[in-house]
Amino acid sequence: MTQHTTPTEDLVFGLTRLFDLPGLSAAAGAPLGTQDIAAILGEAEKFSREVLFPGSRDADKHGAVYENGVVRLPPGYYPAYKGWVEAGWQGISAPEQHGGQGLPPSMWVAVQELVCAADMSFSLCPLLTGGAIEALTRFATPEQAAAWLPKMVTGEWTGSMNLTEPQAGSDLSQVRTRAEPLPNGKYALHGQKIYISFGEHDLAPNTIHLVLARLPDAPPGTRGISLFAAPKVLPDGQRNAVRCGGIERKLGIHASPTCIMLFEGAEAELVGEVNKGLNAMFAMMNDARLNVGLQGVAMGARATELAEAFAAQRIQGGQPISRHPDVARMLAEMRAITLAGRLLVLEAAHCIDLGRLNHDSKAENRLALLIPIVKAWCTDRGVDVASLGVQVHGGMGFVEDTGAAQILRDSRIAPIYEGTNGIQAIDLVQRKLFRDGGAEMRALLAEVRATDPALHAAADALSAATDWMLANAGRPDAAQASAVAYLDAAGWLLGGWELARAAKLDAVYAPLATFYLRRLLPRAAARLAEIEAADAVLDLLGAG
Repeated sequence: MTQHTTPTEDLVFGLTRLFDLPGLSAAAGAPLGTQDIAAILGEAEKFSREVLFPGSRDADKHGAVYENGVVRLPPGYYPAYKGWVEAGWQGISAPEQHGGQGLPPSMWVAVQELVCAADMSFSLCPLLTGGAIEALTRFATPEQAAAWLPKMVTGEWTGSMNLTEPQAGSDLSQVRTRAEPLPNGKYALHGQKIYISFGEHDLAPNTIHLVLARLPDAPPGTRGISLFAAPKVLPDGQRNAVRCGGIERKLGIHASPTCIMLFEGAEAELVGEVNKGLNAMFAMMNDARLNVGLQGVAMGARATELAEAFAAQRIQGGQPISRHPDVARMLAEMRAITLAGRLLVLEAAHCIDLGRLNHDSKAENRLALLIPIVKAWCTDRGVDVASLGVQVHGGMGFVEDTGAAQILRDSRIAPIYEGTNGIQAIDLVQRKLFRDGGAEMRALLAEVRATDPALHAAADALSAATDWMLANAGRPDAAQASAVAYLDAAGWLLGGWELARAAKLDAVYAPLATFYLRRLLPRAAARLAEIEAADAVLDLLGAG
């Protein structure tokens, strides 16, 4: 039988051997040894498995409840969140000057995977608070940071991100929420935001809402958007003029309140520069996109664990169905894809570590290229793996009793929020690829080629596709028509690259790497074959 590693073991391996976080942290003067990393992630696994996971099914059934402007969460979330705060998990990678532990960002990413796999709905609250901490750390004034960050870093207060409006989904140039200057130097916000995760709840007494809005004299489009921070509760203890107008009924993540937020003259402070709100908000969005990518991995991990346990005990034809070749194929796909995604997420997190600990500007370019791939490929694969998990369970997966259906329902939001995966593909091609003439992608492909001969053909094919994309830079519709196929092919190739590297470092990963390279890597070629057929799409639009 092939030896399998656990998600925690994979995370420790990735952080310590594939990316040498101990060496990087020691060079930066903040030593974090292999045993330290293993101990922290071991505690995170224990918290996730013992505190969060047992109540996740009941939380899904209970859901978030909206009554008379108040949002109440599943009963089990209150002691769970109290435990989260008391253990100090929220601040593990936050700056020490604000009460955090100052650990490398990749440690936060690894912890978040374990938390999300245990209960995706619960994990959204600390995820968004973490993103708000990141934005405020970078763009708040010293006075603002002192007022808000200490309690956010402990988790005593939470954070939310308010971008979307009914008429302005992905097109933020249409944001209408307005910010009227007040005599005291602050602003009054007027407008409606939708799809705001944990915009209102009673886990914490206060929430710092980060809000995109326009000043009266702002120029049109995205050049006229500023970022504001509006607390739920004002410093004098009074409730601010922001309230929840309702929560959405959703396919999944039932226990996470997705709120309609109404700003009715809410007092707020400007964060960062006037009309430069998107610059500040993208700090939060990039953090969120990486963490959404890991949600795909986490849902894959949970689906895989559930499916493997079921297949081992389900007897059909005189043997466990895990011994049936087609079920074994599905389980191998689930495990290999999930591990490839996990290591790809850590690759991006390592770039953040390099930038923060080593001030490596090249890492920022690599991170910019990886973020849309991580967000889109990992979340699409998370849905695929969750669907395979239902299939392994057969009819028992289609009913709610086994839990496989919940994973599929929950996973489906990840390719949609924080920028749909189609938008991620356009970002990859039109912003990242065209910006440097493909230089960073070609540098990455050179590293891929040097890893394993089995990757050469796919790397060459992606290089040719990159040339095609660049040659069509003057035809944005053509580039967009093939962008998703290009991103997907890049994801399949990079997933194989990660597994090939892992197998060279530890033989335990060799069987899974071989399976991936022989059975799954060919999917990159299939997607690449679509790219030059952009006109097949444009002809349907009459734009070929």
